[in-house]
Amino acid sequence: MTLDRHIIQGVPPFPSKTLERQKFEQLMIEGGYDIIGEGPAKENRFQVLWTHQTFPRVEAIYSPDKRTAITAYHVDEDQIKKSLCLLEEECF
Repeated sequence: MTLDRHIIQGVPPFPSKTLERQKFEQLMIEGGYDIIGEGPAKENRFQVLWTHQTFPRVEAIYSPDKRTAITAYHVDEDQIKKSLCLLEEECF
C-alpha cells in the first residue's frame, strides 16, 4: 500500500496510500492513460496495465476484491512484456 510513494507522469500526486478504484482510474483517465490489459497478480491481487501516448506505461495493483488501488508505477518495456505474457498466456 504505497500508492502515495510513486509519481505517475501526467497525474497529480496521490493523496494517500490507497485510493478507491473509481477515484484512481478517474485520475489515470484524466491524465491521458488507457487500460491495455488486466488480470491476476501475486498474493491474490489484481493488476491493470495502462498506456499513454507520451509517458511510459504504468502497472497498477489492486486489492483482491478489485475495489482499491494499492500501488502504481511506471514500468519498462521488458516488465510490460512479462506482465502481458502472464495476462494473455502467450510469451513474446
